[in-house]
Amino acid sequence: MPIVDPTFHMWATLAMIALAMAAYAWEKTPLDLTSLGVICLFMVFFHLFPLDDGDGGNRLHAGRLLEGFSNPALLAVLGLLVMGQGLIRTGALDQVARGVFDISRGHPLIATGLALFVVMFVSAFLNNIPVVVIFIPIMQALSEQLGRSASRVMIPLSYAAILGGMTTLIGSSTNLLVSSALIELGETPFGFFDFTVPGTLMALAGLVYTLVIAPRLLSDRETFTRELIDEDGKQFIAQITVSPGSKLAGEKATGGFFPGLKNMTVRLVQRGEHAFLPPFDDFSLIPGDVVVIAATRKVITDAIRQFGGADMGDGDDAEREGRSPSGRVLAEVMVAPGSRMVGQNLELIGFRYKYNSIVLGIQRHARMIRARMTEIRLEEGDVLLIQGLQDDIDALRNNRDMILLEWSAKDLPSHHHTKQAATIFGVTIGLAALGILPIVVSAMAGAGLMIATGCLNIRQAIRAIDSSIVLMIGAALAMGTSLQETGGADFIAATLIGVFGDSGPTVMLSAFFLTVAILSNIISTKACAVLFTPIAVGIAHGLGVPVMAFAVAVVFAANCSFASPVGYQTNLLVMGPGHYRFV
Repeated sequence: MPIVDPTFHMWATLAMIALAMAAYAWEKTPLDLTSLGVICLFMVFFHLFPLDDGDGGNRLHAGRLLEGFSNPALLAVLGLLVMGQGLIRTGALDQVARGVFDISRGHPLIATGLALFVVMFVSAFLNNIPVVVIFIPIMQALSEQLGRSASRVMIPLSYAAILGGMTTLIGSSTNLLVSSALIELGETPFGFFDFTVPGTLMALAGLVYTLVIAPRLLSDRETFTRELIDEDGKQFIAQITVSPGSKLAGEKATGGFFPGLKNMTVRLVQRGEHAFLPPFDDFSLIPGDVVVIAATRKVITDAIRQFGGADMGDGDDAEREGRSPSGRVLAEVMVAPGSRMVGQNLELIGFRYKYNSIVLGIQRHARMIRARMTEIRLEEGDVLLIQGLQDDIDALRNNRDMILLEWSAKDLPSHHHTKQAATIFGVTIGLAALGILPIVVSAMAGAGLMIATGCLNIRQAIRAIDSSIVLMIGAALAMGTSLQETGGADFIAATLIGVFGDSGPTVMLSAFFLTVAILSNIISTKACAVLFTPIAVGIAHGLGVPVMAFAVAVVFAANCSFASPVGYQTNLLVMGPGHYRFV
């Protein structure tokens, strides 16, 4: 391989990529905004400092940098996302989940193993995110039947989805991006099943790990609801609404405690949409406050008699609808990917009036957020602790903006478009797998058929397209193009060969794999795939070995985002339901 002389453009590109990677890992700005900023940075830089193409033109003009948005891999990913949404809307995946329960015949351990295997298999042909979304409440129901914490099955669920995505070309958007990058580099792209054999070996080994070893390494973590209730199970969550004339009106906390609420633990005070958490120093109750307490049944009964001017359980709404306030329950819901609630706070959503339930707390990445709830803009994966009447909670099971985390097998729905959606998806994947149609043509046609047959409407299809994925892939492709055109990829490849080349291709391949695998847990797997594919090609050419080996290494290593929640979105989705910390 010829030695590449470092140039101003190359070093500037490497510096901007390093800055972009730091911004992605920092996570202080939304992913969409970071990706848009990266694209703008590259366009402005190469407009001010054009890269000469030999004819007086700019090799990295704005049109060249924006070509990623018309990349076939991106369009295929979008088509697959729409088809995945069609399977969710019609309940096709729910039918798969129902089959898991039927085959296991109610044995939780068998059902757990079978569910993880099904997740791995389905993830080989469908985007991992909708698969995990469907199976989160199912795995939670299984953990309850086992009498174990959901924290022991949520990470294995994410791992199974990632492992399954390594086995086919469409198993992950990362795989499609690597294949697309090979085409741009003049190399032979992947076939549908080119890395299925080694991928399956990895997936099966990983499945054994997720079933046998991972649950033993994961500690039990109580759910958000149970954290509010004492471990002995003798206490109950209740709420006292402070009415005008109540003995609690004007009650002031002394030393963090309310003298009028003896033998009770005050968990929070809800004032409108605002939540106040302990400690309560110099805090006075006013009419309209909702005091959420933990106490025994006897203490709660005595409180009802004592506070003649207070309502237990916020009974006004219940009475207006002819239902008893005693039917109020606590539940957890997770903000679903693509939810209309993302980016809005509770006041903008009008949560209390829209869903007849109040939000008692919000968890983000398994942490209780201490800011006022009305100031928190919701994100995908946030877990809301809500309280409402049983009928209102049950109604959330069919809500696609939220995932009710407390349901069981008998609640799985059945829809009349299920067979149509499953048929469209099966035919689409079959045409791509047999090589009859390119994957981008097949995916786009399948998405169109989902809409044409009524499996989902235009609005639902648009909601299925995650803007963060679109912008992330566009930014990653712009960085990859710049890295290739400025010689940065060849320079990095030459440097790595200089360090490891004398040790042989095996050592070089191992070092390269570990480098990409580590970075995939710090930055996005998509960015890793696009940035390291040209480097992999350069290394293979420099060593005189087949490109395919290093290209497959990029696929597998970029998908090895098992060690942190930031590398892959399914890891982030299970953080709330599993109540994990970052470590």
